Amino acid sequence: MDYKTHATNIRKNIVKMVAEAKSGHPGGSLSAADILTVLYFHEMDINEENASSIDRDRFVLSKGHASPLLYAVLAEKGILKEEELSTFRKINSKLQGHPNMNYVKGVDMSTGSLGQGISCAVGMALANKIQHNDHRIYALLGDGECEEGQVWEAAMAAAHYQLDNLCAIVDFNGLQIDGDITKVMNPTPLDKKFEAFGWHVIVIDGHEYGQIEEAFAKAREVKGKPTMIIAKTIKGKGVSFMENNAAWHGSAPNAEQLAEALEELGGSR
Repeated sequence: MDYKTHATNIRKNIVKMVAEAKSGHPGGSLSAADILTVLYFHEMDINEENASSIDRDRFVLSKGHASPLLYAVLAEKGILKEEELSTFRKINSKLQGHPNMNYVKGVDMSTGSLGQGISCAVGMALANKIQHNDHRIYALLGDGECEEGQVWEAAMAAAHYQLDNLCAIVDFNGLQIDGDITKVMNPTPLDKKFEAFGWHVIVIDGHEYGQIEEAFAKAREVKGKPTMIIAKTIKGKGVSFMENNAAWHGSAPNAEQLAEALEELGGSR
């Protein structure tokens, strides 16, 4: 499985989309690209044919502002036409700043208000249990998002209902729009918190494909409780001037910066 090629293509499209729109959130989209590459090209059973069905594994982007990542992944998977990516955030485009399940094939939940995505994922996992649907539910949270109280209400409910068909991932890049998460409203230690809330916790390097693969495999084996994968990542991963820089949480590169970013990523598509 050539994860690197997929992830590089996804990263190129992320920076191109945000630059074209002159707005968006590149930092946290780039940091989670490797995680979603493994999720969509190895772990989940989603493809172009079943993308509109609920009879498959489903994914909730709880940190909905990272929509460039989700759109780029869907395009790389062949579910979304790549030429549509240039319409990102434009008037009348399906590809708005936060994903809308009513307009975009392959988007399983409309998200944006932080904390609500993981709550929806809990509901989806519970519904699958009730309906004896063996497919799994995955959700991606931001580490800054874990400052939201609703996240912990959802975490408590997931453990209470023993949702072992739910696997969530925290994109732990350490930065949010206002800076270092520990200085804004420190949510750490996240591993001990989720363990205390009754989750099985796995801590990994979110850029090591082998570790990501292994974590998803281990999550499938867990019974009687949900799994939280805490993936340590680098904000802006792959573009040197964006890496570990909170200023790129919600800023768009200009034409010169885009060219530099694409060169670092191996040239334009």
